[in-house]
This record gives sequence, structure tokens and C-alpha cells, in this order.
Amino acid sequence: MTSAAAPGPAAPIPERAAAQRRVLRVLVASQILSGAGLAAGITVGALLAQEMLGSTGLAGLPSALFTGGSALTAVAVGRISQTGGRRPGLAGGYLVGALGSAGVIVAAVLDQPVLLFLALFVYGAGSATNLQARYAGADLAAPDRRARAVSTVLVATTLGGVAGPNLAEPTGRFAEALGIPALAGPFLLSGTAYLLAATVLAVFLKPDPLLLAREVAAAQPADGASEPGRAEGPEGVAGGSGGLLLGVLVMVVTQLVMVAVMTMTPVHMHDHGHGTAASGLVIAVHIGAMYLPSPLTGWLVDRYGRMPLALASGATLLAAGLIAATAPADSVGLLALALALLGIGWNFGLVTGTTIITDTVPLATRARTQGMVDVTIALAGATGGITSGLMVSATSYPALALTGGVLSLAILPAVALSARSR
Repeated sequence: MTSAAAPGPAAPIPERAAAQRRVLRVLVASQILSGAGLAAGITVGALLAQEMLGSTGLAGLPSALFTGGSALTAVAVGRISQTGGRRPGLAGGYLVGALGSAGVIVAAVLDQPVLLFLALFVYGAGSATNLQARYAGADLAAPDRRARAVSTVLVATTLGGVAGPNLAEPTGRFAEALGIPALAGPFLLSGTAYLLAATVLAVFLKPDPLLLAREVAAAQPADGASEPGRAEGPEGVAGGSGGLLLGVLVMVVTQLVMVAVMTMTPVHMHDHGHGTAASGLVIAVHIGAMYLPSPLTGWLVDRYGRMPLALASGATLLAAGLIAATAPADSVGLLALALALLGIGWNFGLVTGTTIITDTVPLATRARTQGMVDVTIALAGATGGITSGLMVSATSYPALALTGGVLSLAILPAVALSARSR
């Protein structure tokens, strides 16, 4: 009797490992597609608004709108995932993002700025869903491999994210052939990519990682590894609410600084004579730097802990701000370097912050809490987007970049306080 019963509790562990591998494969496929949709819109959103409004002052509004829409979607995706699992939450979010892309195209054809802004708000659903997918990658991961699981999902965005901006010009020509304004062309790519990502998730994300994680935890409540989010707190990070607050702060600061500087870089380049191809190249470098270092970042976080990488995030963003502020306007190379560092600093912050959140939030409330966390992140991005255009209009792009770099230093005392309260 004893020998027959003994294997029972251990049975879910290999099943979970196999399911985790399948989940990561499906998430990687969907992220490649959604990365193209996300990056294409980022590249031309500000330029499209500038062209339709004839003003630079509101050029940051598109970024603010789709990050604001991202905030609302983060709540919805989190709540749907909490009750029904990751699959309906993520697939539904991408479908809404595809609808927003179609709305942008219609607004451009009709030359209706109000409709454009409404559509960009809806388009933000794709951005929120793209970020929420990283949590799905960590649901079934062992504690010492969480950061690497998050990074695997993030790095998949690189392929689509780098391709998207570089397709801005050809999709623009294709759009013109269809009688659509050239700057709306990339949104044809966005809508298609989001629709395909939703299909991949709806059809293939089985078993659902969050629902399976709950089943495993219920079957083995005594196993510390069976419930990855037990508020244990990783080495050097305060557990419970302290760890949650640190994770949120790291991601909020990195998102605000990244969105503000990234949003106005294409406008800055356009105003100094650079074409869409040049700005698309710089944004492609930036998107690649946001996601491509993820495997290394995940390994570093798992190997050396959360605190060192949180500090590295602040330092890297400071360097990005200083280079962007001092780079000559005609130097595409230096602007690309600044945007690359901006992306790397954001990557450090996102992987570290996500891992801290997953460490400290229990499974019972995980998806809902993660949705609310991403609301805060999206609102930070919206703030960065809308203030960036106003600040550049009132001062200059170098002033914006320098301010962002200095603001990133807020991460340092937060990390020190968390370590002290451990």
C-alpha cells in the first residue's frame, strides 16, 4: 500500500516540467508575432499624429494613449486570467489590439484625429498583452529558473520587434498603393500580427499554465517549489509587501524613462532631417536591445540575485540619458547607442521587477495582482509619453533625455531600503 501510494505526490512534477516547455514554445511563437505588431505602431505613431495635427506639442499623445489603453487592458487581462486562465486573457487582449490597429487605419484614411486617438487607445491592448505574456512564462517555473523563464518569453519579441520598424517604409508604400496614407501602413502589419498571435494562443496554449500551476500547488501543498509565489522573498529582497513595492517601483521608473525618451527620438530625428528609414533603424536597435539581452539578464538575475540587476538598470538608464542628451542631432550612430542602452536598462528593470513580483505574490491572487501592477506600469508609460512631447516643445530633446537619466537614479535608494528591511 505504501509503495503504491508513494509515487502519487511526485507525479505532477515531471508533468509540470513538460507542460512548461510546451507553454514556452507557444508563448515564443505568439511573442514573435505580437512583437512585430507592437514595434510597427511605436515607430510611426508619433509621426502620424504630428502629420495629422501639424504640431510637435502633441506628438507624444499617441504613446500616452496606447499606454493608457494598455492600463485598462492590463486590468481586464489580469481579471480574465485570474478566473479563466492565461489563454483567454492573452488571446482576447491581442484581438482588441488588432481592432485598434484597424481603427488607426480608418482614422488616417478619413483624416480624423479624434478617431485616431480613440483607436490608439484601443491599440494599446496589444502592448499590455505583450507584457502580460511574460507572467505566463513564469507560472510553472521553478523558483531558481523564474527569471530565465520570463526572459525566454521576452526575447521572442525581439524577432518581430526588430523586423517591425524596418518594415515601416515598405508597408508605407504598400499602404499608398491601396490609397491609405503611408504612415498608417505599419498598422496593417500590426493588425495582422496581433490577429495571428491571438490565434496561436487560443489554439495551442494548452494546458493553461496558471490553471495547471494551481492544480500542482493544490496536489502538493507541502512542497515549497509547488507554489512559486509564496512571498518567500529572494535573497536580498524583502518579502511580502516590501518586495512587491520594490518590484513595482523598478518597473515603473524604467517604463516611464524608456517611453519618454523613445517616443520623442523619431520626432527629434525627423525635425533634424532624418527620414523614416533612419528613425526606423534607431527604433529597431532600441527594440532589439529591449528584448535581445533577456536570456543573459534572466541568467544573471537567477545567478546573482535581484538587487544587483535592479541597480544595473538605474545605472544603464542614466548612461542612456547622458548619451542621448549630448549626441549631435546628425549622429544616427550615437542616437542608436543611446536608444540601445535605454532598451538594455529597461530590460534589466523589467526582468528583475517581474521576477520579484512573481516571488512575492501567491498563486491565489497572482494574475489579478499582476494585472494591477501592469496598470501602474502602463500609467507610468502614459505619463512619460504625454509629458515627453510637452517637455520637448517647451525645452528640448536633450533636456528630456537628461531628465530621464537623472530620474532613473530613484531606483538606487529603493534597492538600498529594501535590502535594509530584509
